[in-house]
Amino acid sequence: MTAFEPPSAPGSPAAFGSSGALGTDGHDAVVLAGGAARRLGGADKPGVRVGGRALLDRVLAACSGAAVTVVVAEPRPTARPVEWAREDPPGGGPLAALDAGLRHTTAEYVVVLSADLPFLDRETVRRLLTALHEGRGSHDSHESGVEGVLLTDPDGRDQPLVAAYRRSALLRELAALRAAHGELAGLPLRRLTGALELTRITDPVASFDCDTWDDIAAARARIREHGHVLDEWITAAKDELGIDLEVDTGLLLDLARDAAHGVARPAAPLTTFLVGYAAGRAGGGPEAVAEAARKATALALRWAAEAQSDAPAPADTTSTDPATADAPADSGATATPPRPAGGARPSGDARPDAG
Repeated sequence: MTAFEPPSAPGSPAAFGSSGALGTDGHDAVVLAGGAARRLGGADKPGVRVGGRALLDRVLAACSGAAVTVVVAEPRPTARPVEWAREDPPGGGPLAALDAGLRHTTAEYVVVLSADLPFLDRETVRRLLTALHEGRGSHDSHESGVEGVLLTDPDGRDQPLVAAYRRSALLRELAALRAAHGELAGLPLRRLTGALELTRITDPVASFDCDTWDDIAAARARIREHGHVLDEWITAAKDELGIDLEVDTGLLLDLARDAAHGVARPAAPLTTFLVGYAAGRAGGGPEAVAEAARKATALALRWAAEAQSDAPAPADTTSTDPATADAPADSGATATPPRPAGGARPSGDARPDAG
C-alpha cells in the first residue's frame, strides 16, 4: 500500500502522492454499524466473527488509513481506536446515521462503509479514493464534478455503503433532505445518492456483504480455501497483535524451509520468531524484516553446506570385510573373525568340522 502523507489542502494536487494515493489527513471514514440485522434474527452482526475476527474489526482494518474513523453504533471493544457516534433517534436509518457520523469528520473526502464487509481491504479503499480524486471509475468519466465513487456487486447493483464521497456534497444533500422532510429518520439512502454525481467500480469480492447466516457461512468457507487461507491468517494475526506491517510471506516461508531442511524442523518457527524480534529491534518495517531474513537464510544455507561437507564418504563396495580389505586378491588368505578378550569364540560361531 502506498504510504500516506498529510496533504497541504484538500483536493489540491499537493494533497496526493505521485501515485495518486490520498494522504492520511486527506480522508476520514464513517462506518455504519447500528442496523437491526433482522435477517440474522437480530444477532449482533458487527460482532459476528469471520476468520477469527469480528466483521467490524475487519472493516476497521480496511479503512485504517483514515485520519479519523467514526463508528455509528453503541460503543464496544474494537481492535483499533475509533470515535463513536449515535444517530438521533437510535435506529433512525442510514441517512440519520450518516449525518451523525459526518459531524465528527473534517476531511473533504469521506469513506462510507457498512460493518458487514468481510473482504474489504485497504487496496479497495485506496482505489475508491483515487478514483474520486481523478474523477473516474472503471472507465473515463466525462463529468468533471464527480461527487462519489461506489462499488457495484456482480449483478450491477450499487453498494452506496462501500463508497468514497466528497464530504461537502453529502452535507449539501443531507441539508436539502432535512429541509424538505423535516428530519432524516426513516428516509432511504437512495434519496441522497440519487442526487449525487457518481461513478462506479465493479468488485464482486469487496462488495460482498453478510446479510444472512448463509452469507456468513460462505465467507467463512472462502477464507479457508487454499488460495486465501495464508493471507487471511497473516492479516488476522497482524490485527490481533497490533502490527501494521506489510509481510513478505514468500520470503519468510523460504527462510522457514531452509531452516527446516538445513538445520532441523523445529528450527523453522524459532528462526522466524528470531527474525521478527531482530527486525523489531532494528526499528521494524519491511526493510528490517528483509535484512534479518537474509542473514538468517544465509546462516541456514552455510549450516547445511557444512553438514554436507562433513558427511562420511560412501563405503567401498568392492570389499565389505575389513579383515580382507588389505589382503592381495590372489593370496588365498582366509578371513578369521576377531575374538573377544579371553579367547572366547563369538556367540554363534560354528567351525566347519563341528558336530
